[in-house]
Amino acid sequence: MLHHFKKYLRTFFSCHLLLAGMFILNISCKDAKKEDTAVVTSTVPTKKPNILILLTDQWRAQATGYAGDPNVKTPNLDRLASESINFTNAVSGTPVCTPFRAALLTGQLPLTTGVFMNDVQLNPDALTMAKIFSAHDYDTGYIGKWHLDGHGRLQNVPPGERRQGFEFWNGNECTHDYNHSVYYDNDNPDRKIWERYDTFDQTDAALHYISDRKAIEDPFLMIVSYGTPHGPYHTAPKEYRDRFDPEKIQLRQNVPEKSQKRAKKELSGYYAHIEAIDDMIGKITQQLKDDGQWDNTIILFTSDHGDLLGSHGELKKQQPYDESIRVPMLLKLPAAANLKPSTKKVVVNSEDLLPTLLGLTNIEIPNTIEGTDFSSIIKNNEDLDNAALIRSIQPFGSWNKNRGGREYRGLRTPRYTYTRDLNGPWLLYDNQKDPYQETNLIGNKEYATIQSELDTKLTQRLKTNKDEFLPGTEYIKKWGYTVDKTGTIPYTE
Repeated sequence: MLHHFKKYLRTFFSCHLLLAGMFILNISCKDAKKEDTAVVTSTVPTKKPNILILLTDQWRAQATGYAGDPNVKTPNLDRLASESINFTNAVSGTPVCTPFRAALLTGQLPLTTGVFMNDVQLNPDALTMAKIFSAHDYDTGYIGKWHLDGHGRLQNVPPGERRQGFEFWNGNECTHDYNHSVYYDNDNPDRKIWERYDTFDQTDAALHYISDRKAIEDPFLMIVSYGTPHGPYHTAPKEYRDRFDPEKIQLRQNVPEKSQKRAKKELSGYYAHIEAIDDMIGKITQQLKDDGQWDNTIILFTSDHGDLLGSHGELKKQQPYDESIRVPMLLKLPAAANLKPSTKKVVVNSEDLLPTLLGLTNIEIPNTIEGTDFSSIIKNNEDLDNAALIRSIQPFGSWNKNRGGREYRGLRTPRYTYTRDLNGPWLLYDNQKDPYQETNLIGNKEYATIQSELDTKLTQRLKTNKDEFLPGTEYIKKWGYTVDKTGTIPYTE
């Protein structure tokens, strides 16, 4: 009885919240794309599927067993990959934490939301993933790192509009103290600390959430957002750290000699975090199977951006190199979809995830959403040679202008990476012939036609998006952000 009453209240308030958001934003819903009737009939389950998003922080696409990394073992992810669609060219269009998360939740571009740097707040009136799915009878939950509130990294994100429609909550704004990790529990305003390495305790919270819902009629949308393998790298439990000897780490060939010692040391800790997460993914997938929910659950595994870790002599993210922009992305579909596992070259971007999930669950896509719905490609087992936008609107933090940071706009296709900075063409790589991006082809006569075609396509995309490609300071002024002398938004604990 209580559950049905809660369901009524949730549906009532969710629908009114959605309608209010639509009124405020002056939006309407797009007509769903017409699909072949036979295809739709064969791919739509009779019960709405659960959606589980396993989100990691700073995990580059190259760093899994199934992607061929010689240093790390990820048997649980490898098994998931064998049952999933593997998007080998998935990118984080603005490769840094907060912008990715805003794009994931809204399906919008960073110059639309204003979320193009870390530690700013996503507009509480935004029409988000949780609000949309909640209005379609989904229970919604969030566990782990949020980084969308802008009120201090260790502060509570209180129930209500700042949680962007998520009901169940075991979240923290942002912390990298993984063994003394702050979080807040649902409606309790008191600060709590996960008792163990937070990847373990966050997984346990997810297991309880999943198990508690096995007998409930409504489907769920759950995001489990791990803070690792983001640094500090050497903080995984000792049993994982002991697996990696820095001297035995095999580096990517684009790590210059001057960076190799540090890269090996950092990678040994990075891989320790990864193997710990892999074990936890194994626990979650097993729980779904034990509870009979595996066959009717969509699983999306990905990361908010990658990590250079010495490649090109650089560290961390924001830059347009593959180690920074490319992320792992696996999509496991319900059994009723009747689709075989596959590998796809189509370049999926951050803002494409929400419309694609809506398309897969046959929910109308609101006009606020700017990303691409790739659900028809998935349902029809097709592929696409497309181009995704990559960008740095305002370089900051570890890649501020004092450290070589620059504004750029670019395209990543299945084969090429092309970028412009404010002075003109900057980088061009043939990723098929040069997978480590060691030869910049800007000005190369043999690639003059390719460069021209990509530059024209980039100009068209920027025009479509009304992106004038101004210096980052212009966007900071527009959105009223306060930055320090490095162009970074200061954050408080």
